[in-house]
Amino acid sequence: MIRLAPRFFSLLLLSGLGLVACGHSEEEWKAQLDKYDHLAAENTATQAKLDSTTKDLEAAAKKVGDLERQLQASGLELQNTSKKLSSVNATLEERERALVEYQARAKQLELIKARFETLKRKLDELTKLGLAVSIRKNRMVISLPGDVLFDSGRETLKKEGQAILVKVANVIKADGALLGRDYQVAGHTDSKPLQGGQFRDNWGLSLMRAREVLLYLVDAKTGGMPIAHWSATGFADTDPIASNDSDDGRQKNRRCDLIVVPSVEEMLDLKAITQ
Repeated sequence: MIRLAPRFFSLLLLSGLGLVACGHSEEEWKAQLDKYDHLAAENTATQAKLDSTTKDLEAAAKKVGDLERQLQASGLELQNTSKKLSSVNATLEERERALVEYQARAKQLELIKARFETLKRKLDELTKLGLAVSIRKNRMVISLPGDVLFDSGRETLKKEGQAILVKVANVIKADGALLGRDYQVAGHTDSKPLQGGQFRDNWGLSLMRAREVLLYLVDAKTGGMPIAHWSATGFADTDPIASNDSDDGRQKNRRCDLIVVPSVEEMLDLKAITQ
């Protein structure tokens, strides 16, 4: 794209309008020339601002895209609602408005990323114990292998499972911020139907296992967790993390998750970001 100097641009305009012809005084000619010099300068300034805004917009859009990919890779469920310009001929005002929106979304994504990274760092000690700490459905989840906690079809905690729960409780008690949060123990099973027994089905088994983990964690003699911050639920085989078509997959699905329940403020923040 060839850009003309303001004075040359003005001369072209004046020539096209016949203003350099006879019959015009020197003052009139200079006045018109100054007028078009001013218009040319404004055009140059507008073009410079448009170029700068476009560059900033591209950078902001890239930043938002990178953050969204990073968060989605970590397990956060995001819905991309960033507005994209439909035409390269969008006005300066449209580009400035889009830039503001991208910058606001980037700030939100940075805040949510920082919060989850901080929480994950607090739980790093649990990963050293061999436990999986991940983000699922916008919640931080600590997965406890069911086969380590319980014998097949039973709800009584094994000695090995009790030892793991004590270590988990110690990590949480060592951090006041973690200790004051709300948690939910979620029991899960594989898809194989439970053959009779006192629990009747996988719903009953998952609920009773979650209850046993909960009671051990809130017992003052064992876990010592604050009872007001803990609850339990059972999902049976409705929320698998692996395929139930293999022994390895079924083993992964037999688990108890400790879910770090988001606060009201976090839920509102997540809603604003993921929608």
